[in-house]
Amino acid sequence: MFDALASRGFTSWLHEQRLSLAFTTYQAGKLFLIGLQPEGRLSIFERTFNRCLGLWGDGQTLWMTSLYQLWRFENALEPGQAANGFDRIYVPQVGYVTGDLDIHDVSVDADGRVVFVNTLFGCLATTSEKHSFIPLWQPPFLTKLAAEDRCHLNGLAMENGRPAYVTCVSQSDVADGWRERRRDGGCVIDVRTNEIITTGLSMPHSPRLYRDELWLLNSGTGFFGKIDRATGKFEPLTFCPGYLRGLSFSGDFAIVGLSQCRENRTFKGLNLDENLKQRDADPHCGVCVIDLRSGDLVHWLWLQGVVNELYDVIALPGVRRPSALGFKTDEIRRTITIGSPGESP
Repeated sequence: MFDALASRGFTSWLHEQRLSLAFTTYQAGKLFLIGLQPEGRLSIFERTFNRCLGLWGDGQTLWMTSLYQLWRFENALEPGQAANGFDRIYVPQVGYVTGDLDIHDVSVDADGRVVFVNTLFGCLATTSEKHSFIPLWQPPFLTKLAAEDRCHLNGLAMENGRPAYVTCVSQSDVADGWRERRRDGGCVIDVRTNEIITTGLSMPHSPRLYRDELWLLNSGTGFFGKIDRATGKFEPLTFCPGYLRGLSFSGDFAIVGLSQCRENRTFKGLNLDENLKQRDADPHCGVCVIDLRSGDLVHWLWLQGVVNELYDVIALPGVRRPSALGFKTDEIRRTITIGSPGESP
């Protein structure tokens, strides 16, 4: 079981922005869809998918990574249609069996091709009709495409529909080498030039291009900020009380995912501990909303109970109350849509 506690203005903000949120927790294996009920109260809808991580969505289509599959969901409702008070029903239509690649971020390029971060092999990749994946790019410091999670490549930023920047926890070229570089080995790489534009980060995640700025989460410190693309320097904007993963935007706001810190070697020894102690704060799990104009953390939704880690969070613009189908109930047998003759497959 879990509880959700929202700040006083969170539901009003969702209404004003005309959006819903989706986020994943691989620790509990859940996809959460957050919207508003007809009377304005918070709507929380969840489905179970084993080790779900990366998300991408445009309101109609939703991509999600899981333990050994990559799923594409499609909205089964027509514009203006509702079902049981929901204005979206995301149905899993296509699943690619990739094997356990530890896929993190996922996106769709200008040609409609899905691109994902294959963390186990340390490369960007796409799907294949015959194979587990097709590699597209790998960091210049990796000498071999190997199933060794050498640098912990995790984040992907797209620009004009093409891969532009990635984040790695380290520049290690040995199996699992990133774990010894968690405190300050993180880097940002320009995929188009192979140039390492930023170093010295602590477990960076979720690079995103928004309003001509390159934003990311310096997760091991707890700071959300941006990269000066001229100098490569990370400029912190806001400290958030938790381990940061998942970043999306709406208008003048950033939406950031937070996790509590696990008691294991991955999270020990990071500056985040010192920064929390300095502020007399405990880590939270949930999402927070940051005003980009001031850097203030203006709204939040905290999760308590069995859910204590999130990976990705995305905004769903124009969506009021989303839902989805999974594989554990009978609804998926009875939900059928019919395409038009001549419609592209």
